[in-house]
Amino acid sequence: MSVQAHPAFEFLRTERVESLNIDVAEYRHRKTGAQHIHISADNPENVFLVALRTVPHDSTGVAHILEHTALCGSEKYPVRDPFFMMIRRSLNTFMNAFTSSDWTAYPFASQNRKDFNNLLDVYLDAVFFSRLDEMDFAQEGHRVEFAEPENPQSPLVYKGVVYNEMKGAMSSVPSTLWHTLCEYLYPTTTYHYNSGGDPACIPDLTYQQLKSFYKTHYHPSNAIFMTFGDIPAAQLQADFESHALSRFDPLDVNIAVPDEKRYSEPMAVERPYAFNEEGETDNKTHIIMGWLLGKATDLEASMEANLLCSVLLDNSASPLQKALETTELGSAPSPLCGLDDSQRELCFVCGIEGSEADRAEDLEQLILDVLHDVVENGIPQEQLEASLHQLELQQREIGGDGHPYGLQLILTALTSATHRGDPIALLNLDPVLDKLRAEIKDPDYIKRLARNLLLDNPHRVRLTMVPDTQLSAQREAEEAKKLAAIKDSLDESGKQAVIERAKTLKQRQEKKDDESILPKVGLEDVPPEMAYVNATERQSSPLPLTSYGAGTNGLVYQQMILPLPALSDEQLDLLPIYCQSLTELGVGDKDYLATQLWQSRVCGSIHAYASVRGKPDNEQILSGHMTLSAKGLTRNQGELSDLMQATLEQVRFDELSRIRELIAQTRARRETSVTGSGHSLAMAAAASGISPGARLAHHWAGLSGIRQIKQLDAALADKAKLADLAEQLAGLHQLMLKTPRQYLLVGEHDKLADYQQVLQQHFASVTGTDFQPFSQPEVHQQVAALWKTSTQVNFCAKAYPTVPLSHPDAAPLTVLGGFLRNGYLHRAIREQGGAYGGGASQENNIAAFRFFSYRDPRIEGTLNDFDAALQWLHNEPHEWRQVEEAILGVIGSLDKPGSPAGEAKETFHAELYGRSHEVRETFRNRIRQVTLEDLKRVAATYLIPERASTAVVTNPDQAKLAETLKLTPESL
Repeated sequence: MSVQAHPAFEFLRTERVESLNIDVAEYRHRKTGAQHIHISADNPENVFLVALRTVPHDSTGVAHILEHTALCGSEKYPVRDPFFMMIRRSLNTFMNAFTSSDWTAYPFASQNRKDFNNLLDVYLDAVFFSRLDEMDFAQEGHRVEFAEPENPQSPLVYKGVVYNEMKGAMSSVPSTLWHTLCEYLYPTTTYHYNSGGDPACIPDLTYQQLKSFYKTHYHPSNAIFMTFGDIPAAQLQADFESHALSRFDPLDVNIAVPDEKRYSEPMAVERPYAFNEEGETDNKTHIIMGWLLGKATDLEASMEANLLCSVLLDNSASPLQKALETTELGSAPSPLCGLDDSQRELCFVCGIEGSEADRAEDLEQLILDVLHDVVENGIPQEQLEASLHQLELQQREIGGDGHPYGLQLILTALTSATHRGDPIALLNLDPVLDKLRAEIKDPDYIKRLARNLLLDNPHRVRLTMVPDTQLSAQREAEEAKKLAAIKDSLDESGKQAVIERAKTLKQRQEKKDDESILPKVGLEDVPPEMAYVNATERQSSPLPLTSYGAGTNGLVYQQMILPLPALSDEQLDLLPIYCQSLTELGVGDKDYLATQLWQSRVCGSIHAYASVRGKPDNEQILSGHMTLSAKGLTRNQGELSDLMQATLEQVRFDELSRIRELIAQTRARRETSVTGSGHSLAMAAAASGISPGARLAHHWAGLSGIRQIKQLDAALADKAKLADLAEQLAGLHQLMLKTPRQYLLVGEHDKLADYQQVLQQHFASVTGTDFQPFSQPEVHQQVAALWKTSTQVNFCAKAYPTVPLSHPDAAPLTVLGGFLRNGYLHRAIREQGGAYGGGASQENNIAAFRFFSYRDPRIEGTLNDFDAALQWLHNEPHEWRQVEEAILGVIGSLDKPGSPAGEAKETFHAELYGRSHEVRETFRNRIRQVTLEDLKRVAATYLIPERASTAVVTNPDQAKLAETLKLTPESL
């Protein structure tokens, strides 16, 4: 590896990480002290991130609002919204900005060098030379306006993108739990505060405070540059220097988080949380315990804490997880269970949900009893080795299916870099894993860890959070009182100033900027063909097996794929529960605890899932499959195959109490998902009448599915119904065993033949005689629903029936989604309406075009904006540039790379449902040829008001709108 540095940078050190096939080097900018960590890899997807240490001392959300406002125009690019403009002028594979509790980061990734350089230029200018216009602060942060903007007699209201985003975030009970726990676990440091912003405190932030924070925190002396890919470090540094760093002198400010002041004895706290759902508050209390541990920068201490956490909570056979899953004190383990290593000092959390406040002491005693038992009796050696095996798998696996792989590595190292630790060490865990492997041979080792880190650690908080049905109303009343006082303090000129500022902001939002000053890529920069992963080998005997050679870094991925048989409606409703249960119950003579330990010992994960898709040329003809998927290290492939075979052939449905626990846990998890994915749930509900695949998505993973799991969970208090459920699952399983099977294998090229031989030894060919395939009747219905749940913000959706993938109009409909978002919806719904997000998209698998909003203060206005977007399309003049930008966005998403294994699996399953290379390439070519006239034509053809379906997710207080909007109220 070349470690040549640009003259403005000093080379410090380099290290080879063999297990990841990367070289990591550290550099320092000579003048400002800015740090540069470069991960050199043979990977064309280059990643850039610049992070600033941001350490707020209140909950006004200054770091979060600054992250938003910094992206609203800079010295070189003085347009109102360069960040969102560049999203659509780019072939990026990732663009975003993050605010963590103690850092703010601006990352992007691209496979195109021209695009990478364009984005680097814009990002560096945005971060270090931001304009910070006061109007952008008002838009992104907070402002007051009259409810009727030009009527000073109407009440004042708060508006702002971050303000509404955080209202939505704090509607989530897990978020409220976490921030409340941090308030007590970290009494004196920055983690005591909500870095995203507490809606009650956000209006206290002033524009001057924002600018002051920027001046001290957004400086190269406080910056960490991190890069990944095949661009040489010196070349990157030349750009850093010329675009930004050469203009700065060193800043004599050391921004850091100090050590937390430690408690001398444990603390117990009870707090309320807002409960806005219909029904009783019984068994809605959350009880958690949190411990403050050592520094995240101490790699050995951090890995010891990770090992202990894994031993205690990794699976249902782990002692603490078992206790939390089986106790009668609550319905399920808390979603916060685990180790948080994202802050300067680690914290360990465990607890339950679905409880009552008077059980808090009993839960604390239960947890302490488990820890006492571990301290006294230790953990079986097999279990320790299984936990260490999981840590090794996490170190080895090459990701990239969510965030780019390079970004995953960068974020792994960022916490340590933020706190001036050793970021390179966090990327090379092999030496520490070797040391832990030797340490666990001492039977007292894990006992000492449990005692020192937890049992004898007095910095412990027990937090009980109790549902309060009046809290939201109280907060709204306090906010109304505060706003009324502000209004009372305004004289006529003050009221007029509010009106004028609202007008000024609206004019600014509607002003057309000169986008030509921003760099761009064009269709000429798009690769002529999509990258495609072809199968290495296909066999029909002795097993129907498809194999892909891929760079998996010593991991092997295996799947059993079974076509769904003909199922009744009742069996279809149970299919997600069946799939979940398949890998969570015992097999053969092993109970579920022994099976979980077996899984932990031989595989990184094993899970089953059902999938359905319409044909590429007919969304109404549905086919479906169940897939049993697992991954493991090469050395464990034989045992991994035994585990998969036993899971499918010998699963037990006689563990009734375990089935009961699984249903309760699923209910808890699904209920807490609403505020984080409300837009997806609203879209699924709105589209549920368009095709059979859309209907099943709503019933399995949507709001209808959440309601079903709640009803099932309540019914299972009756033991006879629990036994009946187990019998139904067993009957469904017998049907699945009779279906034909095929197999998928992904692994290293040079080991494929060995892998195939192992599979042939362990798996049998099943032809499925008398197999009756799954099918569903056609679906053509309109939906008009208002779903009520516990949320402070709204999620709106409209859906229209369109066409599937192979239809020529699928391409312009897909481009239309980005065109409407870029040109109209982003401004109307986010900037002017105050929602955190909004947009539109064509879903070809279900032949539906959907509009959506996310964490939205409005309902009726947003639904009107969906319609207005179509009027804008037809009535306003448009440029080819806007069409090209929307096409680039679609091509970027189609060409986005995944992990080596993920790409192989995605290709196999696409082909399984008829999405062949030819079908996908034809669709991509049609995307490249879309015209403005195509967009107008498909909108006029398919997006017809009389065919629209609507779904809204809101709180019960808004149910009165149902009649006005002609929506049917639905309760979760």
